[in-house]
Parts: sequence; structure tokens; C-alpha cells
Amino acid sequence: MTNQELQSLKNKFDIIGSDPALNRALEIAVAVAPTDLTVLISGESGVGKENIPKIIHQHSRRRTGKYFAVNCGAIPAGTVDSELFGHEKGSFTGANEMRKGYFEEADGGTLFLDEIGELPKDSQAKLLRVLQSGEFIRVGSSKVLKTDVRVVAATNVNLMHAVSTGKFREDLYYRLNAVTIVMPALRERPDDVHLLFRKFASDFAERYGMNRITLSPDAVALLKSYRWPGNIRQLKNVTESLVALESEKMTGAGGRCEIGAATLAEYIPKDTPDVLPVKSEAQGESMNPSEREAIIRMIYQLRHEVDYLKSVVLGHGAAQESVRQLPAPERQDGIQPEEPDWQDADVSDSVSGEDDSLSLEKVGADLIKKALERYDGNRKLAAAELGISERTLYRKLKNMK
Repeated sequence: MTNQELQSLKNKFDIIGSDPALNRALEIAVAVAPTDLTVLISGESGVGKENIPKIIHQHSRRRTGKYFAVNCGAIPAGTVDSELFGHEKGSFTGANEMRKGYFEEADGGTLFLDEIGELPKDSQAKLLRVLQSGEFIRVGSSKVLKTDVRVVAATNVNLMHAVSTGKFREDLYYRLNAVTIVMPALRERPDDVHLLFRKFASDFAERYGMNRITLSPDAVALLKSYRWPGNIRQLKNVTESLVALESEKMTGAGGRCEIGAATLAEYIPKDTPDVLPVKSEAQGESMNPSEREAIIRMIYQLRHEVDYLKSVVLGHGAAQESVRQLPAPERQDGIQPEEPDWQDADVSDSVSGEDDSLSLEKVGADLIKKALERYDGNRKLAAAELGISERTLYRKLKNMK
């Protein structure tokens, strides 16, 4: 695409920025649009992934057909199949009439499945079938129906990690991943941050008849240096709050007011290492809490296996007590092994018996605290990241008090 064509596309879909990674994502979207290839869009929450399927639809042969955007994470697990594939009258309580699902309604058009990683495993199998053959069955029916739908999916999680942990079907992942478009995080587009700020500030001030906000050079530097874990969505919220609360305090020439770094800092959340953005791809060599816990468990188990072998060789008893093993985290295939209990593990010393730095109880408590902080106290999300049930998390929190 020429620079003029690219800018025209941005103007049409209200996209701000000139970052090379952003331009590349838009170029891929336009290039793949005329085909029927399934597209997977990856990127952190709030980076503007919803613009890509609109571009694909408008530049495809299906542009005269219907376009639907479905947030898979917002649909209750028990009604996902009904929403996607429809249901027959009387198929379940409350089904007072036949209802078409999104795949039937979008026949001949485009269906955008956002947060595809949140789709239940049973629904993933049905989605795979409709992607491969165009066939689906309404809930409560045995009649096979056909549809012709272009699917564009998006995720803010690492689907390959979800596949390795059994939360996402591997065959569905490769079926969705025909073409991948990566939307860059806002912190990877520092030169675009001020452009977006000016756009949001101008729009908000014009909408409500307020003074226009400008930033001093030190404020611009602060704006660019912040990590923006919430990406464009967070920047927009901060900008609108700043305009709403500060524009009336200062009246400059021409209805403008300049904001310095000190004032801007009051509206930007404190940047701490514990406040991390949602990752779309594995970054660097840092390990997440689940991986760290798994390594600690293996070390702990290895230690007791060594103790057991020593007891056999030396003729010591109580071998069974020496080989207590921590079971694996809950699995997603319906088989629920016994849950681990850090409180029952006697690991006051280290693997060598001389250092207590790897105390599983201490590390477990730290992981729980960090997971809760990361999700603002949401125990359900914290439990999911730790690989344990919410019931187990409640019990551990009670024991930690």
C-alpha cells in the first residue's frame, strides 16, 4: 500500500498512529481480505483489535453481507452454543421459540469472535466442525445445517500456552491460525502516544464545549515514558478525565490551557512492577507464576524421591512418608486430581536441606498475593492463573491468615 492509501484507510476507520508495526498489521488485513482465510488477531487488551475485522470485511467480497462481532468471554458458558449455533423451541428452559445463532445469521458475511480463548472446550469442538465443513446443529435439533461464514478471531492471551495446558484445542488453534495479525501494544508505539492524546483531548473538549488541553514538553515526555498497561483504552480514559477536571481550572488564550508533568502525573496510575499488562505472546525469558510453581513442585518431588532412595539404601523406614508428592494442578479434560495443599507440605528447608529460600509454603503465599493483586482481588481470575480451583484458593487464604 502507498502512504496515501494507508492514510486514507486510517481516516476511514479512525485509526491514529504511524508506527511501522501498526502499518504492517493494516497492510496484512487489506491483503488477506479478498480471500476466505481465517484470521487470528493477537494483542493485549485495549490495543484496538476490533478495527482489523471491520477492515477485512469492508475490503472483502462479503462486504455486502452481514457483519457480527461476538465477545466469547461475555457469553455465559451454558448459553454459548445457543448464541453461536441457535436453538429449537423447547430445547431447554426458557427456549420459548426457535432462535437462529450467529453462524446462521451471518451466512454470506463475516463473524468476528473476540476473546476466542474463553470459549468452552465443548464449544471449541463445534466451532472446529463449522470451520472445516460449514456444518452445525442447533441446540435441541438433530438436523445438520450449512453456513458460509468468514471467521476472524481475536485473543489477548497466548493460545499456544493455552494449548499446552489443555485449555484450548490444538487442532482448532491451527485451523484459526491461517493468518496471524499482531497488534502492537501502546508502549511499543511511543511516538503515537501524544498523537492519540491530542485526538482524544480534542474530541472530548469539542463534544462538551470545554477548553482544549495541551501538554508541556515535560508532560509529553512523561506521557511517552509510561507503560500504559491498559493501552489505548486506558490512555483515552486518562485523557478524558484530565480534560474534564483540569480544563475549567485554567483559561488560556484562545480557550486553551497547558498541563505540566506534575499535574499529568496525578492522573496516571503509579507504575509498579506488579501491575502488568495482559500478554498476547510470551515475552523474554521471564516465567509466569504457574511455571514458577510447577518448577518448585518438581524440585520438591525430586527431593522426596531422593530421600526415599536414601532410606532404602540405608535401610531406614518410613519410606512412604518420605515420598509424599504434590499432585498436578486441575486439568481441563474433566479429570480432577487431588488438589495440592501447600499447608500440608513440610518444606521448611531447601532441596539441599540447608537453605529455606525455596520454602513452598512461602512461595505459594507470595504467588497467591501477587495473583490477587494482579486481578484487583478477583479470586476467580487469580485461581485460574494459579491453576487451582476457587474453592482451594479460599481455603489457602483462610490458612494464610
